[in-house]
Amino acid sequence: MSNPVLIAAELRDLLGDDPVPGHPVEWIPASVPTPTGNYVAIVPLLSRWIGGEQLKGLPDLRIVANCAVGVDNIDLVAAEMRRLIVTNTPDVLTEATADLTWALILAVARRLKEGLQLIAEDGWTGWHPMQLLGLEMRGATLGIVGAGRIGQAVGRRAVAFGMRVIYADRVRRPEFEAEVDAIRQDLAGLLAAADVVSIHVPASTGTRGMFAERRLAQMKEGALLINTSRGEIVRESALIAALERGRLAGAGLDVYADEPVVPPALVRHPRVVTLPHLGSATTRARSGMATLAARNVRAVLAGEPPLTPVVAG
Repeated sequence: MSNPVLIAAELRDLLGDDPVPGHPVEWIPASVPTPTGNYVAIVPLLSRWIGGEQLKGLPDLRIVANCAVGVDNIDLVAAEMRRLIVTNTPDVLTEATADLTWALILAVARRLKEGLQLIAEDGWTGWHPMQLLGLEMRGATLGIVGAGRIGQAVGRRAVAFGMRVIYADRVRRPEFEAEVDAIRQDLAGLLAAADVVSIHVPASTGTRGMFAERRLAQMKEGALLINTSRGEIVRESALIAALERGRLAGAGLDVYADEPVVPPALVRHPRVVTLPHLGSATTRARSGMATLAARNVRAVLAGEPPLTPVVAG
């Protein structure tokens, strides 16, 4: 019998019982440590750390097919040293995450959390011309930090709202600029000009803690901060302080530094909308992610090139 593969148990309903024909599958829940053995492939969720110690216990492993766009849960150096193939699931979740980003932008800009609480607590006494005034999108400036697939999808949606789009990225994106009339700026210039700052960079040594005291202080007073990328990019204590000082008007967060732990001060804050990592939470996106991860495994085990390589082996 062929060597078995390891797949996150949470993906079983999306993949069915035989996602890699010819190879028995061991379904591992997120709460269970990575087993050791003669497994030739593993499909982990973002919550499972795959480092040197885990790889040492998997001597026959050929591919780590991450069911996520990011790969910050994988020690890529250790994988390269083992000449392993590492893949991710780009594209299939781009539109879903962009939609969720806009749900947060609108919720924070129009102070929906406060409105919901007002109704729920029976505190609404009727319409008032100064009640819960928020930010109107038309004529406002959206600053995109990281204009990759998702950042660009967020920017395209801004056109329908009549927003000006600026972006900060390591490389120029001429097609994006032409499509939405976006202007590339350095990060400091973007933060000073944007009414809404939306973060779309991967977690890395260069981006972890990127939005701490100094960067938050550079933001336009009264601006909104939206993060649907990785929680480690925003220093949560600094964000709480900026909100409490009134420097920022609000924040929308779908990711956190120590998930699933969310700082209570963020949860309680009336101008902060907190969601439980729902960026790709649509039936189409989650099914597409799981299917693409399994297709990468099938390709590699059949001796074919991976579809979406991050580390080519």
